[in-house]
Amino acid sequence: MEEPRIIFTGGGTLGPVTPLIAVIRAVRAAAPGAAVEWIGTKGGPEERMVRDAGIPYHAVSSGKLRRYFSWSNFVDPLRIARGFFESRSLLKRSRVDAVVSAGGFVAVPVAWAARSLGIPVHVHQQDVRPGLANKLSLPAASSMSVTLERSMADFGRHHPVWTGNPVRPEVFQGSADEAMRIFGLEDGVPTVLVLGGGTGAAGLNKLVRDALPTLTAQLQVIHAAGPGKADASVVAPRYHQYELLTTELPHAYAVADVVVTRAGMGALTEIASLGKSAIIVPMPGSHQEDNAKAFADGAGAVLLDERHASTKDLCDAVLGLAGIPSLRRTMGERMKGMNKPGAAEAIAAMVLEKARLHALSGGH
Repeated sequence: MEEPRIIFTGGGTLGPVTPLIAVIRAVRAAAPGAAVEWIGTKGGPEERMVRDAGIPYHAVSSGKLRRYFSWSNFVDPLRIARGFFESRSLLKRSRVDAVVSAGGFVAVPVAWAARSLGIPVHVHQQDVRPGLANKLSLPAASSMSVTLERSMADFGRHHPVWTGNPVRPEVFQGSADEAMRIFGLEDGVPTVLVLGGGTGAAGLNKLVRDALPTLTAQLQVIHAAGPGKADASVVAPRYHQYELLTTELPHAYAVADVVVTRAGMGALTEIASLGKSAIIVPMPGSHQEDNAKAFADGAGAVLLDERHASTKDLCDAVLGLAGIPSLRRTMGERMKGMNKPGAAEAIAAMVLEKARLHALSGGH
């Protein structure tokens, strides 16, 4: 039997990307002959990461889904409609057997295009709070998985499976020695890794940059500021600034004593699976606040509210963790318990079963 063809979709931010790349790795391990491709946004931050993972990439038109007034709300429905027809054409031409989404606004027209063709759709819910993209995609879905057990109550009628959140295997293959070489780090100096998210985080970036004189007196900082958010005018000893970390990220994780991060579930579950101590600064007024609270309550991660946090608050949190190894170890062990292992393999098995049944039924 010919192995199935599967499309993964998501983008606009990196949130949906990292867990789905982990699922792709598991699909390829379980079914080496399976054809896997990606549908994302035009010029989105996900394209580089997807291509770096060796996955064919297709861009379609997309519009952002907003719950607030914007003049773009009058144009974006047309872009979404165009994305639907572009996706439908691509899915039909490629004879796709399944579509997999973990959110992101580009996934909505792809999911509905798949449904219109009778192609099974799997939706993975990462965050504590259901996002608008997943809410709109779920009616098109034939199966669903969730990161946290508590989320099952939110989706009872969709019969979700609690899998945990997939983590890419390469995340576990980082080397502290390689990080020392890549980033030009000093031996014996504690390292802080700052992750501003796939689209950058202006508030968090400013907080970190304002704190540099205090932090770099005792520590070294690797800062992923986000696409277009690196500031060449900010130069400090022991400060290493980048837009995005892709293939370098596992090494940055390996060397990090403390991680300061936004609260996208992809980043949080990677940090948790590695047993790293974390300071979480969620995007204000967003679903990230629920994610951050779950990790603060369940693992004792340090939670800072960007709207009220001062430079001193950040410095105290970072230096406090960096200076107490026993506290970092305790938090790291609790963090490990926050993500169910084997998520990528579990979701891959669900998707492959659906795809093979579709192929057998003559879906091609």
